[in-house]
Amino acid sequence: QVQLVESGGGLVQAGGSLRLSCAASGRTSTTYAMGWFRQAPEKERQFVAAIHLSSGITIYPNSVKGRFTISRDSAKNTVYLQWHGLKPEDTALYFCAAHDSGNYEDPSSYNYWGQGTQVTVSS
Repeated sequence: QVQLVESGGGLVQAGGSLRLSCAASGRTSTTYAMGWFRQAPEKERQFVAAIHLSSGITIYPNSVKGRFTISRDSAKNTVYLQWHGLKPEDTALYFCAAHDSGNYEDPSSYNYWGQGTQVTVSS
């Protein structure tokens, strides 16, 4: 089992910056990659970024490339997601997840999920 706890969300003004954290615990040695997703009300869960924990190789969908940065601190078993220039359309519940196998952009490829942290961007 892997436990994931997200933090860092909140109410932010448009144009601001934010960094989310995802702390992993449990059998983290079995996890080789982590991802971030977001889900706005009445919308599907959207892939935001993923990172290979050993190499640091990052993966982003074209829709967010250039806006978001995923990183990790292996010593702390923590993965981060940060971005600048927040927009109201970034308002969503942000989840981190442990990758199992398969397409990084597919939520079904992840076997452990955190509870999410809410990000609300005011205009």
